[in-house]
Amino acid sequence: MSSLRELLAAAVAQGAADVHLKLGQPPIFRIHSDLVTQNFQPLTADQLVAIAQDLIPPHIRPQYEAHHEADFSHQEEGVGRFRATVFNTQLVPAFALRYVKTSIPSFAALGLPPILQKIALTPRGIVLATGSTGSGKSTTLAALVECINQSLTRRIITIEDPVEFLFTDARSVISQREVGLDTPSFNAGLRHVLRQDPDIIMIGEMRDAESFSAALQASETGHLIFSTLHTDTAGQAVTRILNFFPPDQRDQIRMSLATNLQAVVCQRLVPANKGGVMPAVEIMLNTPTVRKMMEKNSLEKLPAAIETGGEDGMQTFNQALYALIKAGTVNEQSGMQYASNPEALKMNLKGIFLDEARRILST
Repeated sequence: MSSLRELLAAAVAQGAADVHLKLGQPPIFRIHSDLVTQNFQPLTADQLVAIAQDLIPPHIRPQYEAHHEADFSHQEEGVGRFRATVFNTQLVPAFALRYVKTSIPSFAALGLPPILQKIALTPRGIVLATGSTGSGKSTTLAALVECINQSLTRRIITIEDPVEFLFTDARSVISQREVGLDTPSFNAGLRHVLRQDPDIIMIGEMRDAESFSAALQASETGHLIFSTLHTDTAGQAVTRILNFFPPDQRDQIRMSLATNLQAVVCQRLVPANKGGVMPAVEIMLNTPTVRKMMEKNSLEKLPAAIETGGEDGMQTFNQALYALIKAGTVNEQSGMQYASNPEALKMNLKGIFLDEARRILST
C-alpha cells in the first residue's frame, strides 16, 4: 500500500470521517456513515506493526504496551489532525483514525438549533453535550466554545483526551491541555484549574465522581463548565451523573444539579436526504419545571417536562425528527429508526397529537 501520509491525504480528499486499518483487509474509510473499502492490497502484520511504531507517541507507548490499546492525537504535516485509537486484534495492532477538521463549524453549518447560541452565552453553571459514541458531541462542544470565543472576552481552559479541535484566540484567551501531554489525568487537571484564572472550563468527558465533583464545585463558584456524557436522552443525564456517586451522596448531588445544571444537549446523527447526516437534537433547559422535577426526585417526569417546554426552547427527539421530516431534510424511514417513540412519531406525522405529557406532569 502507499505511505500512511498518502492514505490519510486520500481520506481527507474523499471527505472521510474515519480511517480503519486492520489485519488482512485493505484500508477502509467511513464516508457519510458508509464503510468504503479502498483499492489497496490487504494489510499485513508487518505493515501494521511498522505503522504502530511510527504513529504511537512516546508518552503513549507504555500505556499501549501495558494494556494493548490507547488513544492519542496525530498531526500529519500538510494533511491534518487525527484522533487515533490503536488496539490489538489477534496480537496485531489495528487502528481507527478520526479526521479532526481544522475549522470549527457554526451552529447553522452543523444544523443545530439556534437556541444553542443562548446556551453558549450562559454566564455560569454546567452545560452538557450528550449522546452515543460518534454522535457529534465533541463537535457541538467545540461550536459552543467557539461561539463564546467570537462573542465574549473570556479566559477559557480546556482539558481534553486528546485535543480534537485547535482553537485560535479571537475575543477570548484559550489554553488547551491534553491529558498525557500537559496533565497526567482529567482529575489532576481539574484539581489545579481554578488556580489558572478561568471563566470557562471545558472538560472533554465526565468520567467519574471525582471529575464531576470538581466540575460542580467550579460551577458553584461562578464558572461556566462544558462537558460531555454518554447518554441516550437528555433526561438520562441526571441519572447518569447520580450513578457516579454512592447512594448516601445522591440527594445532595441532585439538589446541587437542580441549582447548577443549565442545559443538556443530546443528539443523534440521522442520514440526510441530500447525503451526509443531520443532527436530531433533544434539548433540556433548567426551567422552573425541570428544576422542580430534580428537587422532588421526579426524574421519570423529565421527558414530559422537555416535551411541553417548547416555548422555552426545549424539544424531544421525536419533536426534532418531526420537524426534520416535515422540512424534507430526512425521510420518514430514517426518522422512525432514530425516534425515541416511533409509534408516537408515526401518529404525529398523521396529524394526531396526544397530550400525554401534560397529564404526566399534573399527577
